[in-house]
Amino acid sequence: MSGNILILEDEKKLADVLSDYLTQSGFATHCLGNGIEAVPWVREHAPDLIILDLMLPGRDGLDICKEIRTFSSVPVIMVTARVEEIDRLLGLELGADDYICKPFSPREVVARVKTVLRRAGNTQMIQAEGLILDESRYRATLDGHDLEFTAVEFKLLQFLASNPGCIFGRQQLMDRIYPDQRSVSDRTIDSHIKKIRRKLMETKRGAELIHSVYGVGYKFEVQR
Repeated sequence: MSGNILILEDEKKLADVLSDYLTQSGFATHCLGNGIEAVPWVREHAPDLIILDLMLPGRDGLDICKEIRTFSSVPVIMVTARVEEIDRLLGLELGADDYICKPFSPREVVARVKTVLRRAGNTQMIQAEGLILDESRYRATLDGHDLEFTAVEFKLLQFLASNPGCIFGRQQLMDRIYPDQRSVSDRTIDSHIKKIRRKLMETKRGAELIHSVYGVGYKFEVQR
């Protein structure tokens, strides 16, 4: 496996170690230690994956990830020593593809990079009743109108739309969109579903594509 990896890390020794391990695995790397330089570099060079430290001088990693997601679907792996649940959740909501907490093994980072790139290579496009989900760009449209979904909302809608008519319980959906097995309430799914439905209905009245199955869960289905 090969690709161009941008390492955004202000600890030079750590950045050099990650670069060495990734280079040995066949990747080309570039390191930046200042957050202000990140977005312009990504726009100019279009890396295949970004390893993004949450705490950078000049600009916060979450802000960088948020801006990158306005113009690119490049996979982002966030790295942080801050393990509070709100940071992990917020990072993934903004579009991070994976999360690694310090301290970590460089071999683990290489394995995560390969997994995320492999997953990114298996993207798909879904079309149903005017709804188009383009995973390669994390873009959703309904009758030609852009829908503003968070990364988690997009993944949830995509999973349901990929299995039309199939009923999934809350735990099944949590396992799908939170693969790191974090501790969250099963009502979190209800909240995401409510927001997805609202955004669909605001764009197109009558766009009832996600249906509740009492006592069981949810399903995606076009009902005529």
